[in-house]
Amino acid sequence: MEMKPISTVDFYYFSGTGNTLLVVNKIKEIFERNNIAVNLFRLEKSNPKEMDTSHTIGLGFPVAEQGTFPLVWDFIRAMPQCSGTKVFMVDTMFAFSGGVVGPVRKILKSKGYTTIGAKEICMPNSLFPKKIDEEKNNRIVEKGLLQAERYAEDIIACKSRWSRIPLLSDFMAIFSQAEWCWNLLRKHYLLQVDTSKCSQCGLCESLCPVGNIEMQEFPVIREYCTICMRCISFCPKKAIARTNTTHERYRAVNVKEIRG
Repeated sequence: MEMKPISTVDFYYFSGTGNTLLVVNKIKEIFERNNIAVNLFRLEKSNPKEMDTSHTIGLGFPVAEQGTFPLVWDFIRAMPQCSGTKVFMVDTMFAFSGGVVGPVRKILKSKGYTTIGAKEICMPNSLFPKKIDEEKNNRIVEKGLLQAERYAEDIIACKSRWSRIPLLSDFMAIFSQAEWCWNLLRKHYLLQVDTSKCSQCGLCESLCPVGNIEMQEFPVIREYCTICMRCISFCPKKAIARTNTTHERYRAVNVKEIRG
């Protein structure tokens, strides 16, 4: 059966340091160039139960723990049942995932969605980089955005695909969906606030997607960090860091863009 052309896309995205947002904006640009209306929604600020299933749904997010962040899994699982609503996804990663494309498709198919495309795009490393090579990162971003452009064109032309590898991808997805795994990561990536640098601006608290930072006299980082790197990368005073380590701060967009 021939698929009807896409007219409106509601694009739900989560972005830590901005890599995913760059890709989402590129896809949006190509859609709009082809007279497809695009509404962008910050995933962490959206209620999946309020989705308009008469629109095509886009999902964009980073890879984490070979899958994605708990808040993204929770959002996808909470998406409403439907009858054939078209959905596509794109994720950004440093190297490899393995546990997200297939499992996300499995969840969405069980809810009645028509899964029309999935794409994984490599972007610069944002997880506590030891050093940053600007020229190399620019090349990676350029290549990634070209892939995003071609992917959008394939979606429009009904040439995109969404495949899955049973068993292997389901097994790898276990880790990013398991609370015990994230608890181990939180212990490994403990964050600290250097109060001698902190300007008490409260930006970190407002940027945290899971409400894990509370401003008292200085920011207090609670125990449910999702390690999205926002507070570290966008702190204007570089006052937040991983405990007992040195690393560079990577961000792909400015703070106004990440706030949406």
